[in-house]
Amino acid sequence: MAMIETVNLTKKYGELTALDNLNLSIEAGECFGFIGPNGAGKTTTIKILATLLKPTWGEARVDGKTVGYQNNLIRPVIGYVPDFMGAYEDMVVQEYLEFFAACYGLHGKARDKVVGDVLELTDLKHKRFSEVNGLSRGMQQRLSVARVLLHDPKVLLMDEPNSGLDPRARIEMRELLKELRRMGKTILISSHILPELAELCTSVGIIEQGKLAYAGRMEDAMARAHRGTLVRITLEDRHEQAAELLRRVTGVSKVEIASVEGKPRLDVTLDPAAGMAISDLPNRLVTAGFRITGMQQAAADLETAFLRLTKGLVA
Repeated sequence: MAMIETVNLTKKYGELTALDNLNLSIEAGECFGFIGPNGAGKTTTIKILATLLKPTWGEARVDGKTVGYQNNLIRPVIGYVPDFMGAYEDMVVQEYLEFFAACYGLHGKARDKVVGDVLELTDLKHKRFSEVNGLSRGMQQRLSVARVLLHDPKVLLMDEPNSGLDPRARIEMRELLKELRRMGKTILISSHILPELAELCTSVGIIEQGKLAYAGRMEDAMARAHRGTLVRITLEDRHEQAAELLRRVTGVSKVEIASVEGKPRLDVTLDPAAGMAISDLPNRLVTAGFRITGMQQAAADLETAFLRLTKGLVA
């Protein structure tokens, strides 16, 4: 039986369809990476699974229990980590964890033990008397994970846990998530940092405009990245005109304009069956008067698969 399952899950806000007949199945012990453009429906899905939103229609089930009808049975088996946490003013780390442990019905020596255990697991023992609001972003995210581990849930729902973290904090969070995966937790994690998901996750789902574009094993997603050749080209200017030119070239199956650190780039996919040489691309651009500042063939990775499976649409 799947630990997380959605069947034709749909969520509407007036005329806006945030989720459109989403069908997911995540087995126990999997680490499932949930990716998509901003506004694609990732957070809406996670909030429904966390029993914080009601679907318009369709079903969502966690550990065999149905969201909206068995919420009181679902909540003890899930831990929800939002992208930002909140805390009362002047509350220190230990008080924060003791408060939530009491909410889960833990008291006395049992509470002291579990708070100590999660502080140890998340490497926060040295911060136990620090004010929560004074912690760095990375420390706050680790504390948020510590909070949801107090009741030892089977399922972790994590919405952009690495958002806004510096490189060191991202590495530490990734190692913590690997340890939780080794502990047998079922993890659903949304993120925009695709290389880290590729290293961490066993399976992946790609959502766009509220619809599921792909769901399956990570190795199958990588195999899709090998279909065709992806070439990345930067120009001095006129990227839109260059994209229109290349889209009319036989052997070019797709041209997208990506933004990297605020600078535009052409992502050009070549059809492997057409036999077009990569060197034909700069020849055509230069002949048409475009000035190329950089060009490289992309390695096959999760980012490549994501670009090939999506169109940059949002709900």
